[in-house]
Amino acid sequence: MEIKLTTSEIRTILQGCQHTLRLVGSSKDYRRLQSSEYFSTSNDVVLNDAVNILFELVEAIEQVEQFSQQKESGQGARN
Repeated sequence: MEIKLTTSEIRTILQGCQHTLRLVGSSKDYRRLQSSEYFSTSNDVVLNDAVNILFELVEAIEQVEQFSQQKESGQGARN
């Protein structure tokens, strides 16, 4: 079963995930866990890396939308 989401819904979900991760990262318990000498990930990533990745994804989506709108506007002007 395929889930159908609009671009706006995708952007909203990604931004919501970004906000949620920021909330987690700002919690005292998470900061304590992350600062532990036993905290380790296979690629040395931290929560802020995920927040930054989500930000880049949202920016990329917005760029595609802007390009698509410009392209549609340009095609409409030629017809």
